[in-house]
Amino acid sequence: MDYVSSDAPTAGPRGTDVLLPHGARGVKVVIVGGFGVGKTTMVGSVSEIPPLTTEETMTQAGVGIDHNPGAEGKSTTTVAMDFGRISINRELILYLFGTPGQERFWFLWNGIFEGAFGAVVLVDTRRIDVCFEVITRLEDRRVPFIVAVNTFPEAPQHPISALRTALALNESVPIVTCDARDRSSCRDALLSLMVYLRTLAAAQESA
Repeated sequence: MDYVSSDAPTAGPRGTDVLLPHGARGVKVVIVGGFGVGKTTMVGSVSEIPPLTTEETMTQAGVGIDHNPGAEGKSTTTVAMDFGRISINRELILYLFGTPGQERFWFLWNGIFEGAFGAVVLVDTRRIDVCFEVITRLEDRRVPFIVAVNTFPEAPQHPISALRTALALNESVPIVTCDARDRSSCRDALLSLMVYLRTLAAAQESA
């Protein structure tokens, strides 16, 4: 079964059809999701500059505070944010901000979301429940987003309709697949977000 919806937007050659309105050039994009879904990996894979990371080793101090079912083997965590940059074409540059996944650091999200054009919600199908609060926060702040399912080798696959229902997503929100370790796969996910933002902008302009 395929995750990618047949009506998901696609990007043209080198992103030439995804320029945003009003002369936007440098665009802030947030990579968000629960702990261990691959946000730091995605930023690092796709960034054309050495990424800024704030990963720290997890210690015993977090025992009883952090709850990370399904990601027990992870030994580091982002404590502030990740940052990277990718040029889609000569006229459009994306500045990528990865959020911390541990709930005790979620108070930092408000500042990271400030000024964001859109977001990619990275999902691990083994732990769908960690996405609920993430999506709610984006909806509350009215930040447009797409969902990118990170294709962990051992993760179960589900039909697109089941994922949409489980996440209570509007039919217009794209769901795509993404291997956070692969640069081209991450770039395609970001292009899908840009096309979606362009679609939303066009709808607003014509309203």
